Amino acid sequence: MIKLLLYSILFVSISYSKITTASEQPNRYMPLLKGRRVALVVNHSSIVGDIHIVDFLLKNHIKVTKIFAPEHGFRGRSDAGSHIKNSRDTKTNLPIISLYGKHKKPSKDDLKNIDIILFDIQDVGVRFYTYLSTLHYVMESAGEYHTPLVVLDRPNPNGHYVDGPILKSRYRSFVGLDPIPIVYGMTIGEYAMMLKGERWVKYADRLKLKVIPLQGYQHNMPYHLPIKPSPNLPTDNSIALYPSLALFEGTTFSAGRGTAKPFELYGDPNYQDRSFSFVPRSRAGAKYPKHRGRRCYGVDLSRVALSTIRREKRINLSYLMDAYRRYPQKDRFFLKNRFFDKLSGSNRLREQIISGSSEATIRKSWQRDLDRFHKIRQKYLIYP
Repeated sequence: MIKLLLYSILFVSISYSKITTASEQPNRYMPLLKGRRVALVVNHSSIVGDIHIVDFLLKNHIKVTKIFAPEHGFRGRSDAGSHIKNSRDTKTNLPIISLYGKHKKPSKDDLKNIDIILFDIQDVGVRFYTYLSTLHYVMESAGEYHTPLVVLDRPNPNGHYVDGPILKSRYRSFVGLDPIPIVYGMTIGEYAMMLKGERWVKYADRLKLKVIPLQGYQHNMPYHLPIKPSPNLPTDNSIALYPSLALFEGTTFSAGRGTAKPFELYGDPNYQDRSFSFVPRSRAGAKYPKHRGRRCYGVDLSRVALSTIRREKRINLSYLMDAYRRYPQKDRFFLKNRFFDKLSGSNRLREQIISGSSEATIRKSWQRDLDRFHKIRQKYLIYP
């Protein structure tokens, strides 16, 4: 108890001008965990100061019994989309259950002998970032099996704006489950409250949800992530450009996976402007990148100032539209698996680009849905 009090004094005494994550406020969540069997939904970003939350809780005599790991695994080293196996943590010997691949949702057996679930993962505020889908399924299981869920809130580095088409139900997948725009302008805690409040998750009425809020946070604040949230988002610029450049994942173009600047450049071997080039190689976090070993021609955005990207407060469609215009084999630009439609939320953006619609026309087609979403979002905002 004395140790917990010391930790509380340490973190609460930090100036409110500094953002204090929920994990750094143990006095607000430790009492909920004491004497209970705890399952954690965490990854490498789940830190308390410079200590992983698993180690922090164990040192404070919390009975952690299981770890659930999202895409990229518990340590955050796996490639996007790679199969993550169940295992044990080499440091603590705790069982790790993968929530990626075929097993995306905790089962009844997974939650057997679990009294409470703690969710603490850094998000980047983009619909197709799959940690959101992991939260969605964890909330469903928590409601279905009457297991309380605590969400430790973290800042959203793209929380200062809302933009993009709304996901249509026909295009639901693990890269988008809920009817939100590509950039939704909410923290992970606010988002959890919206999922429950709008009943977008099954068993929402049964779910006992507790969100531990941030201190000193506002949505328009720039925020530097102390740990990269996933292998291919290593910089503030890559995180800021991700909402725009990740749409290239549904096209023949590389978004820079397999280079030192993922999501800060884009290109393809057949792009017509030859002034900039790069060659994707197999590397940590991108074992089999698109166009591996082939020279791609395209655009380098790594020198664009972060302040410039943030000031736009919208997805930059010009990259995608320019790439399509300059691509000689237009029937091969969008991948045949229609992954682009899952990322964008419907087939409409793809069809608008093919038909030559202007950016203004495309943006106007989003507005009615965005206005409705803003009204929903407003109900669940914790921070100004």
